[in-house]
Amino acid sequence: MTTNDPRHYDVIVKPIITEKATTLSEHNQLIFRVARHATKPEIKEAIEKLFDVKVKSVNTIVRKGKLRNFKGKHAMLSDVKNAVVTLEEGHRIDVTTGL
Repeated sequence: MTTNDPRHYDVIVKPIITEKATTLSEHNQLIFRVARHATKPEIKEAIEKLFDVKVKSVNTIVRKGKLRNFKGKHAMLSDVKNAVVTLEEGHRIDVTTGL
């Protein structure tokens, strides 16, 4: 596969930039929102091809949707899948500056 493969862009939705994610980046870990159907090998391949880095491991978290009330209206939030990506030593991604 080439680096311009559109399937890689379908796997990685967006990086998560929060205080906790910033703390993890000091330990060579990043958090990405990924597609619900994405597997760990697909996530690893997409990160390596898109950012030209070496991935050590991928851990995934699925947050189940919750029922929320807003101004008397009921809404169901959708399920969300996040991936915590650990990079090899010497590799870095700066997601705060953009791609």
